[in-house]
Amino acid sequence: MAAAVLEGVLRPDLPWRAVSVTVTVGLTPTLLWRRTNPLLMVVIAFAVTSLAPLLTNGDPLDAYTMVYVLVLLYSLFRWGSGREAAIGLAIMIVVVSLSLLSGRLTLGDAGGAFAVTFSAIALGGALRYRAGARMRELDQIKLLERERLARDLHDTVAHHISAMAIRAQAGIATSASRPNSATEALHVIEAEAAQALDEMRAMVRLLRRDQPAESAPVRRITDLGQLASPGRSGPSVEVEISDDIGELPLPIEAAIYRIAQESVTNARRHARHATRIEVRVAADDTSVRLRVSDDGDGGLVRSAGSPGYGLIGMIERADLLGGTCEAGPAPDRGWTVTAVLPRTGAVT
Repeated sequence: MAAAVLEGVLRPDLPWRAVSVTVTVGLTPTLLWRRTNPLLMVVIAFAVTSLAPLLTNGDPLDAYTMVYVLVLLYSLFRWGSGREAAIGLAIMIVVVSLSLLSGRLTLGDAGGAFAVTFSAIALGGALRYRAGARMRELDQIKLLERERLARDLHDTVAHHISAMAIRAQAGIATSASRPNSATEALHVIEAEAAQALDEMRAMVRLLRRDQPAESAPVRRITDLGQLASPGRSGPSVEVEISDDIGELPLPIEAAIYRIAQESVTNARRHARHATRIEVRVAADDTSVRLRVSDDGDGGLVRSAGSPGYGLIGMIERADLLGGTCEAGPAPDRGWTVTAVLPRTGAVT
């Protein structure tokens, strides 16, 4: 609006000054709804600019500030549906054709107008395709993380079933000499079966493909010491595990390890001038907390872009287990990843 008013005041060759400034200023609010109602805003803009010559004895508006109408066309093909884009394109062609037939627009001017207009349309379509491709990639990353978690749960259920079989065999073997052992074994089997059933249901909810889960060793919190790698070049990795961790469900331990592993890998790759990476694991009665931090100076660089696929996978895994995972620059320097998971390992 300020640019339109300044053009009306400072440009001496602006024809029909009052009408041009009024129409240009009056249409600027359409930019506020260009994403939520792109087609309606384009229709309003084209309708007003087509009717405006009735007030100027057939002369078209010649305000330079009206170039913002291209933003509306861009928004139509960037945010609108396919049907809205087709309708908007048809309206634009009809308006330009009528302007040619009425003589308000020459063939040369129409060619230039089409070139500029289709440039805005092409830009909107290209960014729309790019955003859609990235969304598909993000969905693929989340799906992959779900499959990894399902594989971990698969191994966990196998562990519980093996324990049930061992207890059953022990109860049978000692039933003659110790009659109470069979009852004890049944209690253990009942508890293991209930936990295995819960985790089996979680695994079924997480699986999204008809592919069998490959067998792989489940990582535990005790495996975090392998991340230190004292002989490896680059920043040193210090791992500290609280003594009050206690016994945790295998999916929670696997998630803690995977998130820590991804965080350490990212720190080694992206933390500029980092000399130390700290991995801290602590727990209370309800949750387990993981904190991975480095002393590099690349926090602003890493936070400038969109989250990487590794970070998206960590957030997805934590969310599936009913916890949270956050990453960002530390107040002083470096980068910090914090994950909080419930001790129960409840899968949402």
